Amino acid sequence: MHSPHDPCVRVRGAREHNLQDVNVDIPRDTLTVFTGVSGSGKSSLAFGTIYAEAQRRYFESVAPYARRLIHQVGAPAVGEITGLPPAVSLEQRRSAPGARSSVGTVTTLSNSLRMLFSRAGEYPTGAERLDSDSFSPNTAAGACPECHGLGRIHRTDEELLVPDPSLSIREGAIAAWPGAWQGKNLRDVLDTLGYDVDRPWRELAAKDREWILFTDEQPVVTVHPVRDAGRIQRPYQGTYMSARRYVLHTFADTKSRTLRAKAERFLTSVPCPVCGGSRLRPEAMAVTFAGRTIAELAALPLSALAEVLAGAGAGGEETARVLTGDLLARIGTVTELGLGYLSLDRTAPTLSSGELQRLRLATQLRSGLFGVVYVLDEPSAGLHPADTESLLGVLGRLKEAGNSVFVVEHQMDVVRRADWLVDVGPLAGEHGGRVLHSGPPEGLAEVPESATRRFLFPSEDEPEPVRETRTPSGWIRLSKVERHNVRGVDAAFPLGVFTAVTGVSGSGKSTLVGQVLAGALADREAGEEAAGAGEQFCASASGLEAVDRLVQVDQKPIGRTPRSNLATYTGLFDTVRKLFARTETARERGYTAGRFSFNVSGGRCETCQGEGFVSVELLFLPNTYAPCPDCHGARYNPETLEVTLRGLTVAQVLDLTVESAADFFSGTPAAERALTTLLDVGLGYLRLGQPATELSGGEAQRIKLASELQRTRRGHTLYLLDEPTTGLHPADVEVLMRQLHGLVDAHNTVVVVEHDMAVVAGADHVIDLGPGGGDRGGRIVATGTPQEVARSAESLTAPYLAKTLGS
Repeated sequence: MHSPHDPCVRVRGAREHNLQDVNVDIPRDTLTVFTGVSGSGKSSLAFGTIYAEAQRRYFESVAPYARRLIHQVGAPAVGEITGLPPAVSLEQRRSAPGARSSVGTVTTLSNSLRMLFSRAGEYPTGAERLDSDSFSPNTAAGACPECHGLGRIHRTDEELLVPDPSLSIREGAIAAWPGAWQGKNLRDVLDTLGYDVDRPWRELAAKDREWILFTDEQPVVTVHPVRDAGRIQRPYQGTYMSARRYVLHTFADTKSRTLRAKAERFLTSVPCPVCGGSRLRPEAMAVTFAGRTIAELAALPLSALAEVLAGAGAGGEETARVLTGDLLARIGTVTELGLGYLSLDRTAPTLSSGELQRLRLATQLRSGLFGVVYVLDEPSAGLHPADTESLLGVLGRLKEAGNSVFVVEHQMDVVRRADWLVDVGPLAGEHGGRVLHSGPPEGLAEVPESATRRFLFPSEDEPEPVRETRTPSGWIRLSKVERHNVRGVDAAFPLGVFTAVTGVSGSGKSTLVGQVLAGALADREAGEEAAGAGEQFCASASGLEAVDRLVQVDQKPIGRTPRSNLATYTGLFDTVRKLFARTETARERGYTAGRFSFNVSGGRCETCQGEGFVSVELLFLPNTYAPCPDCHGARYNPETLEVTLRGLTVAQVLDLTVESAADFFSGTPAAERALTTLLDVGLGYLRLGQPATELSGGEAQRIKLASELQRTRRGHTLYLLDEPTTGLHPADVEVLMRQLHGLVDAHNTVVVVEHDMAVVAGADHVIDLGPGGGDRGGRIVATGTPQEVARSAESLTAPYLAKTLGS
């Protein structure tokens, strides 16, 4: 029996996911790092077991009625955990926050800034003092009534609605109108109202064109349809809706993603004419502090905002001094984490998951909590090595405040600074799930089966193989790039080689590669004229004609529901279903490939609609999920499961790992091709039916890459990847890099935005942006081979690259 003041968190019998009955003791009040290859089980131990159990215990202390209002992760599969304090989780959430969420709301800095304007703002003579809600665009008291606090409104015009004025209305001149019967109905109503629907649009009177497209009237008339051959069509009451009204109504109210996307093509987003994009009412915009409105201060980078507040608060009244002092202290934590380039009004959906996690980390540092376990998911993700030191400082302060900091991490610089190391492995999936080492980091040197060991303690006897630098086959040149903080930059990307784009967070890497370069190539692929969506950001682009195809591989989820999985995304499931349909039993029963899909009725279990689980409603408690009582999680009905392929049902095939499936489908070329590419990118541990919602961003990116690799490639392809090593153990990075360099060897071009110096050191060409982030970045400070960039005096990347190169 352990005392309540046990200095360790003791886990016994952990079986969550692939954990193999794990027992481990972790000392409290330490910085503990969990390492291991992707899929080894480290997150299952840190988040799925330790954090989940801490949260479960907290919920047990909450009133039953209140529990139903809070999302719960469920009880973990573990024997017992002792010595566990309350826990706070800071995960890299993959779901996108809402458009109203911003840097200011995530950090709660906006609340303090609004309070500053309410209490210490300079009001116009005679103006009534406003409360802090009046300075928020997310409240009825503060939001601009025209745009409802969004800052932009959607408009349309005749050119958008009628792209080809030579057509008549009957021929489809009004492209924004719906097709099929609804569009015919609108034409018939116009005809009944007396408008000529057979004359070319440009020949109609201007006032008629204006009314047809923009009227808010909705007249109702009796329509007598033209009789079709052999069909009797009765008169009916038809209501007219203008093209603008139809587009705005569809864009605002439709649940169909396709219809919304179509409506969006006929709209332009412009700053609100009433508030000028500030999102606030005029009364709030009339109040200033340090000569600026709250919208102007919220638009400044945090580092610049701090300078303004420091100057204004120094000689002001007591209220202003106290409020600016609080703001400056909280901004200081955010800038310390390398995020000083962000502004308070930067919307959360435009932030990376790593930036969001660090913002929440900064908020926690100011919360004053002690005696808790902080569980963090790769806090160094998306961080330049120059910013990692600051991160370690923040984690150290959390520990010094009397907390335990448990970190899942792949960055070896963070691992080396740990007090305690828990290494899980040795491999992924069923070949992992064991704790190989739990102790001080130096103890891992004595664990030969650890995949982490050789990266934590690199051997001088095994120097890295030197790759011969490739010679470019051509260049893509972008001149005078103007986008976000990238101003007037000339950039050149070599073709036929591996290029790494580097720089601190916010230096403009993703803007240059993901928006300008990708946009210019996408325009050319779409056959648009030179001033397309991408090339509008640069004066000119040359060399694009040498690229036959563009492939962008990002870390967005491959699906938003459990119905989307590894097999469906890669197209492998189509092959599997066809193989089952060709079996003797299936042919005898007349089953087609559709019978073996869990997304349509026929072969699936109708009790759970092919989900494999059902929602159980509990009185005063949140809904919980349980395996389907009929199919017990198999997703199919009994008749479908009577069909087997080499002894396995379709449900059992979906439960195979990629590695096992490669053996099972040996000799089936269509399946072999997909499975081999998944193995090549290191995903052999995933199950074929693994829901998309369970995959990390790094896994999703590698699945997309595998899908590309299995295609028959024609011509020169340019691959753009944004931080492909995020979430990857160094051993997995090696596997991924072999694939990417293989693409270059096959006469393609690869461009990666990357912070991993090992990847950068192996590149043929490096483009380094900076020197800082935000306003202090946005220009190319060094370019050339890794060795040339490592010698740059101005580059913040250079010293870290030189260290990796051993120079």
